[in-house]
Amino acid sequence: MSSNPAVYADLPLFPLHTVLFPDGVLPLKIFEARYLDMARTCLREDAPFGVCLLKSGSEVAHGDEPAVPEAVGCLARIEHCDVDEFGMLHVRARGTGRFRLLSHRVEPSGLLVGMAEPLAQDIPLEGADALAKFGACAEVLERIIETLRERDPECQPFGEPLRFDDPTWVSNRLSEVLQIPLRARQRLMELVDVNARIDCVHHYMQQHQLL
Repeated sequence: MSSNPAVYADLPLFPLHTVLFPDGVLPLKIFEARYLDMARTCLREDAPFGVCLLKSGSEVAHGDEPAVPEAVGCLARIEHCDVDEFGMLHVRARGTGRFRLLSHRVEPSGLLVGMAEPLAQDIPLEGADALAKFGACAEVLERIIETLRERDPECQPFGEPLRFDDPTWVSNRLSEVLQIPLRARQRLMELVDVNARIDCVHHYMQQHQLL
């Protein structure tokens, strides 16, 4: 699987009750055989897997309740993994680029596999008003990170490097950390216009008196 194909023909999918954003950190505890095999294959081939929010169904396999993923997800690459004494795999993955599912199927193992096309990078931020909102958002995110580190000096809520000058990075991290409902978080991840995502998180923080 090439690093930037036009289409991912056989992308292994991990449907979860979470939304992964580009550059987001995803810790996983893997114990089901289908996902253990998936992780081994991804490590061996240095290949990504796809993370999708569950539209319906369960994270754990149920024969009579198939998992249905949202159409837009985020590629993830495994950065670190370890096995505990009980055989559970502890994985830390990092989000890379977004994709849109064109179709998906269930393998005999129960693993979901999809055909997916990569989505474009965010449309750049433009306009004085948008830049002012971005500046305010970046300041709030810095305060949030400082507060988390004061509570726990070992806390690393986001992967390095911290890019407070990048509107996409800032808006994605706020979308992750703010108490936003899952479906709304999914819509934020799907937005291809960073102006719109900055506007949404800025409006949310105004409503909740975080600005």
